[in-house]
Amino acid sequence: MMTSGVDIETLRSRHRELEQEIDDEARRPLPDSMRIAELKRLKLRIKDDIARLSRS
Repeated sequence: MMTSGVDIETLRSRHRELEQEIDDEARRPLPDSMRIAELKRLKLRIKDDIARLSRS
């Protein structure tokens, strides 16, 4: 099992990746609003996971 520190860093990395994916999609000529919404939901879930692990 990984330590919380490693988990948090992994989640933070994924959070940054999702932010970039959202930005990339938003810059497309015809952005897919459903994809952006899905990515934002994932990003929020990861943010909640980071907060939960930080409290542990």
